[in-house]
Amino acid sequence: MNEHLLSHRSRKDHAAALAAATAEVGRYLDGRTTPRSSASPAHLASQTAAVDLSTPLGTLDKALVEVRALYLDHAVGYHHPRYLSHLNCPVTIPALAAETLATSVNTAVETWDQGTSACLIEQRLVDWVADLIEFDRPDRVTPDGVFTTGGSQSNLQGLFTAREDRLSRPGPWGTTPADRCARLSRLRIVTGEHAHLSVVKAARLLGLAPDAVIVLPGDGDRMDPATLDRALASVADAGDEVAAVVALAGTTDHGAIDPLREIGLVCRRHDVWLHVDAAYGGGLLVSPTRRDLLDGIGLADSVTVDFHKTFFLPVAASALLLRDGSGFRHSTVSADYLNPADGDDHAVDKSLQTTRRFDALKLWMTLRVLGADGIGRMLDDAIDVARRIGRTIDSEPDLELVRRPALSTVLFRPRPEGCDPDESDALVRPVRDALFAEGRSVVAATVVDGRPCLKLTILDPELSDRDVAAVLADVREAARYLAEGMRQATTAGVMS
Repeated sequence: MNEHLLSHRSRKDHAAALAAATAEVGRYLDGRTTPRSSASPAHLASQTAAVDLSTPLGTLDKALVEVRALYLDHAVGYHHPRYLSHLNCPVTIPALAAETLATSVNTAVETWDQGTSACLIEQRLVDWVADLIEFDRPDRVTPDGVFTTGGSQSNLQGLFTAREDRLSRPGPWGTTPADRCARLSRLRIVTGEHAHLSVVKAARLLGLAPDAVIVLPGDGDRMDPATLDRALASVADAGDEVAAVVALAGTTDHGAIDPLREIGLVCRRHDVWLHVDAAYGGGLLVSPTRRDLLDGIGLADSVTVDFHKTFFLPVAASALLLRDGSGFRHSTVSADYLNPADGDDHAVDKSLQTTRRFDALKLWMTLRVLGADGIGRMLDDAIDVARRIGRTIDSEPDLELVRRPALSTVLFRPRPEGCDPDESDALVRPVRDALFAEGRSVVAATVVDGRPCLKLTILDPELSDRDVAAVLADVREAARYLAEGMRQATTAGVMS
């Protein structure tokens, strides 16, 4: 069995395995005419359940054949031009090369004696992103950051740090352990109505009260600074404390960006921690033309950036950045087996994880091949495509544009001839489900202002007008068919 382990003795087998896997990816790319197969969940479940895991296949070739049938033939193709659903991006080839290197070497970056130069590469990238954010900081305060598995983990650790920062200050009832428990129950997180679900999850995991998250109504899709100002004053008047304000730089559904500078100034006046969730919009940091959309992000105390969204990297690659890197002390727990005497710069001191993959290499290689402007131009092109789609939908009588794209998200409804608003709303989810079941086009559905709508998320800078026209044609066709079915069902019901 040892011949299956990677070593200098198995280099030829390693190369052959990578070549075989690459060939399978080639078949997947060339053979996929739709973004997903039309196989039913029941069929796929029965296929998977039929595999006898107690009996190995014995060879990689046989395993690849099985994986092709179980996985590759049915995997949703984020790279496909008719996949316009969620925040899944096509990925750069340099990042895939980095994945091969990092996975084959299997570097763990928690401590210096495990990661060595990989730790230095990660830290250099952390410093680079912090410089892009341009944190507004006093002297003797140094920003820092750590790579994470995604925006949810980055948000969790950012809000954990905010909680600990607040509880480390003198509070209304003192600073004893009992006082800390009393204060914990009265901590609040203030955010906008379009915040990511991870904010509420973080509040639960941090032991805050069930009503700890205060959701403010927005000015359109964005947080209103005046409303925030009043809310923070109201919390203080009630004798509660605000652990953090969470502002959004790219809402999941709308792509909207809160007025970060105005919000930052409000937080400064109230001496409240500002966390900016830029999981979606973080790629604007390298945009040659739209960096100003993040004006004021440097006023944040912590920032989440997902590189596996608008930096075009494979999952997973995210980071949490802190304006004052000393805040990571709240995450630090020492253990002798991590060899703390080797130095004070262990990455594990900053992370919620111990073992961590060298995901930073994906960003490093992409940056070194494409450059920051190259990455940013791809995002700019995707945003341009989204705005062009918005104009197209707005000009079509059988489609209704719900929001003009703020970033690369397009919200709309099908509106076949003769449909009133209620009927149009009733078509949204059935249209989405019908397209997904068929597999030719994949779009998303959500709710905006209490009404359902379809969502196109554009992260492919090479998406053509022909590809978009094909997706919209599928939406129209499904909407017409389903609307006719609803009318017939209504007529039959009336007649009976």
